[in-house]
Order: sequence, then C-alpha cells, then structure tokens
Amino acid sequence: MNLPEISAPDLAALLASRLCHDIISPVGAVQSGLELLDEMPGDEESMALVRNSTKSAVAKLQFARLAYGASGSTAAQIDLGDARTVAEGLMSFERAELTWNGARAYVPKNIAKLILNLIVIANASVPRGKTVAVDVESLEPAVRVVITATGTPLRVPAKFRALLAGEELAEPIDAHGVQPYYTLLLAKEAGLSVALDMVDDRAVFTVASI
Repeated sequence: MNLPEISAPDLAALLASRLCHDIISPVGAVQSGLELLDEMPGDEESMALVRNSTKSAVAKLQFARLAYGASGSTAAQIDLGDARTVAEGLMSFERAELTWNGARAYVPKNIAKLILNLIVIANASVPRGKTVAVDVESLEPAVRVVITATGTPLRVPAKFRALLAGEELAEPIDAHGVQPYYTLLLAKEAGLSVALDMVDDRAVFTVASI
C-alpha cells in the first residue's frame, strides 16, 4: 500500500486538528446552553441542550482516545469490548445504527484502532444514515473483519478511495483528509489489507491478513 509521506509532527498536528473539529460542535452547544441558562435559569430546553451536548462531547472524546490515542505502549492490546462500547457511544449520536457481531477478545491496538477508524469512514459513506454493521469473523490465525455501510445516497469519502487505490493526490493531506490517511496507515502498520466493494446501496470494507 503506497501512501504519501507525512512527518510524525505533521501527522500529530493534523490528527489534533481533526479531533478539535469533531468536538467543537458539541462543546460550542454546551456553551450556548449555559449562556441561555444565565438568561433563563431553570429553562428545560436549555438544560436538555447542555445535557445532550455534554454526552455527545464525552462520547466523541472517549472514541478518539481509543481510535487516535496512544492506548498504552507500542505493544499494547485493546479489548474489542471496549472498542465496541466507545463505537456504540459515538454512533448513538449519528444517523446510522451500529451493529457489532463477534467474540470479545484482546487484539493488538492497531487492529482495534483500524476497526474504529473504518467505522468513521463507513458512517461518512451513508450521510443520511441507515446501518453500519461490524462483523469480526476471525482474529486468529488470520484476521478477517467486514464492515458494511448501508444507505442512500452512498458516498464513500473520495480521499479514502483515492488513497486506497494508490492514486496521486492533487493536494497535500489536510485536516479533512488525515483520518482516511491514518486509517490506511494503521492497516499498513498492522500488516493488513483493506478492500472496498460498492454494490447498490452498500459499501463493504474488508480487513484481512496479508
């Protein structure tokens, strides 16, 4: 898999920008709700806004901690049960419904992080929502995980498709394109392949041992 070269400092900076982009909306909504409460103490709608936005921000941060964070040492393993929990938390605020099938197990962290990042891409592929299904079919001796996004219109992010196909990018990777890049970098580091099949209203992402 041929990916553009990005220095470690630039990758860290781009991922930080991506994280800020993800959480600025719910955090801003919390601030707006608090300002409304200053004007109308005890207002139920304002309280609901603060509660829901806080829950959304927490879910996004918990997800980002596993999906983008260090998660311990370079040799650390992640419990797929924990990965499923943070994925369900994130998706509870999205339009698509998440289903997850497969045994709970500890896996090398890059495998868990790859699954979580592919969920983000699968969710982005169905902007109007429907379902995102994770099927952990095998972990040993070979890895095989299938993530299926179902919905219309089907719009797999163009940057991800270009990077997966090894196409030369017209522009450098930016904060909007770093997440697809990071996803495929995780696959490369874990010695895994990622395949994409698009049929009708389904995008199927298959992760497998090389």
